[in-house]
Amino acid sequence: MSTPETTPFDQLALFSGSPQHDNFCRFKDMVPTSKMAASSKPFTFPTGKAMVLPGAYEFDGKTRSTEEFFTATDTTALLVLKDGAVCYERYALTGGADVHWISWSVSKSFISALVGIAVGEGHIRSIEDAISDYIAVPPGSAYFGVSIKNVLQMSSGARWNEDYSDPNCDVFRLAAAMGGAMSLEEFVAGMAPESKPGTVCRYNSGETQALGSLLVHATKRSLSDYMQEKLFEPLGMNMPGYWLIDKTGMEMAFAGLNLVARDFIKLGELYRNHGVWEGKQLVPEAWVKASVTPDAPHLMPGKPLLNDHALPFGYGYQWWIPEGPGGEFVALGIYNQLVYADRSRGVVIYKQSSNRAYGTSKDEATNRDVESVEFLRAIARQFD
Repeated sequence: MSTPETTPFDQLALFSGSPQHDNFCRFKDMVPTSKMAASSKPFTFPTGKAMVLPGAYEFDGKTRSTEEFFTATDTTALLVLKDGAVCYERYALTGGADVHWISWSVSKSFISALVGIAVGEGHIRSIEDAISDYIAVPPGSAYFGVSIKNVLQMSSGARWNEDYSDPNCDVFRLAAAMGGAMSLEEFVAGMAPESKPGTVCRYNSGETQALGSLLVHATKRSLSDYMQEKLFEPLGMNMPGYWLIDKTGMEMAFAGLNLVARDFIKLGELYRNHGVWEGKQLVPEAWVKASVTPDAPHLMPGKPLLNDHALPFGYGYQWWIPEGPGGEFVALGIYNQLVYADRSRGVVIYKQSSNRAYGTSKDEATNRDVESVEFLRAIARQFD
């Protein structure tokens, strides 16, 4: 575990409109971390036929410039795989092939994969179990008696505000736990219920932190240790990885993973191939299918809520599912971090960004989450 002098999150002027590309490549050096070693058998993607990005794409009834979007969202890496081979790779600003970057909520989909592995290994009996069978939360709290499945689907019913333009929102209080005000597990235990579990999908980073605690208590190992064995080593991660941790050593499961671009994209390629990597089933196939399939009305596209507005995506087990004929799924993080997969075209794309306007309002015009997905869809359609 490394313990540099901690830089509190509130000193970074997040969601203020300030450029962030000088910060997002340095989180592992500014905040205490636990380290995962590079794989003993690094996997390097082969080089495929080079592609040319589309010059424009359609969004909100308008034709928009690819280059302008790349620049306006402070994109630092764009990596495209077709059938497992690299056909486009570009870095800008502080990005680079060997540069670590903070995942933000892309880490949620990694946590989901680890939960699926733990279920397959019997550490977790069933996702219909109450999460409180595994983690310590008091009666009456948001997670007492709530099924693991509802937590996976952001449907626990917990009260939550994830409005990044609101300095009093819950996600800032969760991040403040990293500064030592309380532990991440104490924060989770103190969350309150609001609605009936399994009826409303409300995006909630606290859900993923609860899943991180679930993994630690069910496996009796740290997240870093479990991920090292179950994903990091078999996926052939080329560079070390880092989890930001709190004062107790608990990983910031909801956002704190730091990897390089070619290692981030491996999760999308793993899921594109139904959990199989180099002939070995790393994540149970049934888990992968369930993870990217909305299975209840409140999870269908247009129903999941981010604060007070619905998003035009469906939700699975910590994965977003765009509306369409099927085969697409997205790990989506703030500041326009994305791992996008389109099975029908054999395409996986990683976009790494630091959109300085993100969170300065609640609007799509600044946050550009939906537009980012449409941008990546336009790239995928180049292979039609």
